[in-house]
Amino acid sequence: MKRVLIAILVLLAASSSLFAQSRKPPFQKVVERMDMEKFLGPWYVIALLPSVFEKKATNGIETYSLDAKGNIRVEYIFYKGSPTGKKTVMHQKGWIMDKATNTEWEIQPIWPLRLPYLIIDLADDYRYTVIGTNNFKYVWIMARKPVLSEEDFQGILSRLEARGYKIEDIKVMPQVW
Repeated sequence: MKRVLIAILVLLAASSSLFAQSRKPPFQKVVERMDMEKFLGPWYVIALLPSVFEKKATNGIETYSLDAKGNIRVEYIFYKGSPTGKKTVMHQKGWIMDKATNTEWEIQPIWPLRLPYLIIDLADDYRYTVIGTNNFKYVWIMARKPVLSEEDFQGILSRLEARGYKIEDIKVMPQVW
């Protein structure tokens, strides 16, 4: 019982620290503007700096939609270890923090955490996007198809490296369909 109480206290302390960080203005430059209607729908996760949940993920797809209040709903589906592995489905809430550009969000993976979710790169035709956070710990490179051209991928990596990301730590997520 004592261990459970200590774990809860540590989790609350960590989450309050992350919550405070999420309220800071983004230090990363975000794209100038994003058309929400074009952005909604499914995105294949091509590469990422993985969270603890995604370390062995394959066939990841994030699908964005809006609820009746105009808030973001995220459904993230991936498979553990292989395309035939255990299916994981995560549902998250999100809020658009800058409604003029639609490029600064906060996502709530679990209550009470609300983490920055910044659209830092986006193709003109919406064939790929890159999501970053208010630090260099996480990044998601996503595309509308399960493959991304080598030219697009290398261009994204080059831009991420120029921002300060350690591109050698970015992992390609297998997309085997």
